Amino acid sequence: MSLCLRGALLRRSGLPRPYAQSRPLEIAELELPQPGAGEVLVRIRAASLCRSDLSVVTGARPWPLPMVIGHEAAGVVEKTGAGVASLAPGDEVVLVYLPQCGACARCKGGQPWLCEAGAAANRKGELLTGGTRLTQRGGKVHHHMGLAAFAEYALVAEPSAVKIPRGVPPQDACVFGCAVLCGAGTALNTAAIQKGQSAAVIGLGAVGLSAIMGAKAAGAARIAAVDLLESKFALARALGASESFLPQAAPRASFDHAIEASGTLEGFELAMTLVHRGGKVTTLGLPGPDAAHALKLAPLVADGLAVQGSYLGSCVTKRDVPRFLEMYRAGSFPAASLVSHRIRLEELNEALDRLAEGGALRQVIEF
Repeated sequence: MSLCLRGALLRRSGLPRPYAQSRPLEIAELELPQPGAGEVLVRIRAASLCRSDLSVVTGARPWPLPMVIGHEAAGVVEKTGAGVASLAPGDEVVLVYLPQCGACARCKGGQPWLCEAGAAANRKGELLTGGTRLTQRGGKVHHHMGLAAFAEYALVAEPSAVKIPRGVPPQDACVFGCAVLCGAGTALNTAAIQKGQSAAVIGLGAVGLSAIMGAKAAGAARIAAVDLLESKFALARALGASESFLPQAAPRASFDHAIEASGTLEGFELAMTLVHRGGKVTTLGLPGPDAAHALKLAPLVADGLAVQGSYLGSCVTKRDVPRFLEMYRAGSFPAASLVSHRIRLEELNEALDRLAEGGALRQVIEF
């Protein structure tokens, strides 16, 4: 017997703003089957809107359509399919946007955050278990990042759901599926900031603010917050930044690390100027796929710089989601600070406008 649910369905990308008028997201009636082998049915309790969701709507990052979007959520396991060992009905979970299969070359090589099987399934809008499950009146509907989380229920592959401690408010827990993993994970895992080092974070969205929390947890002695909007500085300082600058005022060649979280070429260019000789630049922002930077190789060599990308904060999800949530419970990661709005599913188009205009951090859909 199939399950009927409501979800945010995108049929066509590239519609004009304001989205409150063009209405790219339709709250549609959809169907899901019972979970198959290796699959889990999750009742979504909270899901948050990320700039990556906006990139699907704009068409900046092409995905197969129609698609239910959303890739950052928390919920409760309703049912499990055959062979599911790590989860049981009633478990509280965070959904993660890259399932880590454990069997591909990257997973076996100690880099599950680059899981080849998970990335391939995501690109096709399918589950790691193969194919799609969502339908609308019998027609195929794709899953965003293996989750399709802007819906009342999600049917996901087992590795897409990570069990968490009971009692974490879902409105807080959901941001650990993307913002905290990417931001704090980059500071702690990819950049591997050491106690006493200095770091500058460029771009103070929810991911950049999470990077500041991660740098503080790593024991950085000096943390600079850099953004175009001074209005973001107070929160950045509350979360651990020791100083804050507009881009033009940021001190050059002053930091051991620069973490670029703006998703812009300008942000990356600035990051390259902020580290001293021997410094490390880590970029996690995702500009459009055609964006290119004319990296000057001579200074890279002469100054001994390290430049690297960070995907999923180099996180092992079953290790790092519970680890970061324990830090949240201890007061180190005040995730509620990342949530600027609480909305209903029907308000998603208006929320897209706020996100596009820079007027929001994470906007959490409460179910």
